[in-house]
Formats: sequence, C-alpha cells, structure tokens
Amino acid sequence: MYEDDDHVAFLDRYPTLPGKVLVAPKAHVEHVIRDLDEAAYVRIMLVVRKVALALERVLDAERTYLYSLGSQEGNSHLHWHIAALPPGVPYDEQQFHVLMAENGVLDIPPEAMADLGARLRAAVES
Repeated sequence: MYEDDDHVAFLDRYPTLPGKVLVAPKAHVEHVIRDLDEAAYVRIMLVVRKVALALERVLDAERTYLYSLGSQEGNSHLHWHIAALPPGVPYDEQQFHVLMAENGVLDIPPEAMADLGARLRAAVES
C-alpha cells in the first residue's frame, strides 16, 4: 500500500484488526535501535507516521497501536505494526489481547483486502 526507495508498507496477511499494516525497511535490518543510525530511524518513523495517519483517515479508530516485535528465532527482520482499534471494543479485549493471533485472526476476503489497500494507498498519497 506504500513504497519508497527505502521502505515498504503492506496489509498484514493474518490481521487481528481490520487494516493492520506492517512497515519495514527494504534493507535487512534486525534491531530497531542498534541497527539504525539516527537518520534511518527518523526516516522509518516518518513512514510509520504517514501510514498511521492514512489508516486513521480511512478507518474509524478509537486508538492507533504502533509496535515493533520480532525474534531472532522467528522473524529477525525489523518491522513496525500499525493497528487501528475500532470504537466499542471492551477494555479487557483491547491492547495486547486484540493484537494476539492466539485470540483469532480475521478472515477478510481478497477483494475486500484489495479495496482497503487501494483506499489506504490513496490516503497516503493525499
């Protein structure tokens, strides 16, 4: 849904929330702090912000979660998750609960994902 010379953003294949997006550098980077110099860190965070603002324009979000997870054993490439919490989610189902795949992932048809990706892409570009 977004790409520049150094970064790519795309919809999560197994989302726990509608419109969950991943932002990653194109170059292989493993650690969010120690593997990026200050300029590279600021650049990726500006992309995260740009994509998160587009997500908020397209989806009705009560709050937007930003987080970077990974593991040397499971996914050693740096990436940021952006997830828009819809209004009305009970407090005990927010935060980590709503982000964990163990609590279920959404089954969104490919056509709906493509439509959402197009709307997000347009929002980023505007």
